[in-house]
Amino acid sequence: MVPLDKLAQITDRFEFLEAKLNATATPSEIATLSREYSELKPVVDQIAAYRQALDDVTEAEGWLADPEMKGLAEEELPRLKARIPEMEQALRLALLPKDAADARPAILEIRPGTGGEEAALFAGDLLRMYQRYAETMGWRFELLDFTPTELGGVKEAVARIEGEGVFARLKYESGVHRVQRVPETEAGGRIHTSAATVAVLPEAEEVDIEIPAAEIRIDTMRSSGAGGQHVNTTDSAVRITHLPTGIVVTSSEKSQHQNRANAMAVLRARLYELERERLASERSADRRAQVGSGDRSERIRTYNFPQGRMTDHRINLTLYALAQIMNGDLGPVIEALIADDQAARLAEMGA
Repeated sequence: MVPLDKLAQITDRFEFLEAKLNATATPSEIATLSREYSELKPVVDQIAAYRQALDDVTEAEGWLADPEMKGLAEEELPRLKARIPEMEQALRLALLPKDAADARPAILEIRPGTGGEEAALFAGDLLRMYQRYAETMGWRFELLDFTPTELGGVKEAVARIEGEGVFARLKYESGVHRVQRVPETEAGGRIHTSAATVAVLPEAEEVDIEIPAAEIRIDTMRSSGAGGQHVNTTDSAVRITHLPTGIVVTSSEKSQHQNRANAMAVLRARLYELERERLASERSADRRAQVGSGDRSERIRTYNFPQGRMTDHRINLTLYALAQIMNGDLGPVIEALIADDQAARLAEMGA
């Protein structure tokens, strides 16, 4: 059974928010209250459907005492009762504690790891994979920083992704992605193994992370890019160093003003994630073993091109659909990771 008192608390809170929004909410409160209202509404709808299902069972059981209705009751009760476990499971999932960052936009960072130029080429493949996935989800994908290699690979790429449920779905992507294939740079046809690292950070707002001016150093430098007349003509690129942590972020688009804003957004995201990791490690000693831990040193996935195979090592998932996945069809992988995470958290709660 789902705890009915918990359901009542949620319903009461939803009704309070509804009344507040319709009557006394101030302009400054509306955004926060509306966000909570939107998050609770689907849960409250599920609660109403569950309560109705319980009422339907009770009503049908009452028919058993009526000779004229007994036959109908015996026919209806199995169907009505069969719905209850499925609805209870859906409610348990809906009642799982939410990651406060799930609704935020995400900062995606991709860098080559071991493997030289082949790792840089693979980093570029991953960037295209996430960009195409964002397109299929209807998300906005904006490159904040991009440093290419001479052969078309990626030294570093930083992007901001905005849309519904961005961080909730992409947070499982942080870690080391390994590729096994014959590199374009390999003349002998041998299979090489290389890697790239992916970090997905929730975007932080200024109210989340306050960065005093005394704690940062801002340098301007000449832009570099794939080519064109505008390249290396102005000191527009910006590098910001966070002195207490040593974190360095850069942005090298055309506008120096926009580069400063981009770099500060990335810096806030990294500092916000450091604080999230600190709090999470205090709550859970075995956090590194969890799906979506964000540990960037953990090898999470292998892309084997000769076999057309992708394996996610955290959940022992293997799919022979590598071409589709590299083309942005990440849905089945992410759905499996979400399901595994939910199952683990339900088990922890003893649900």
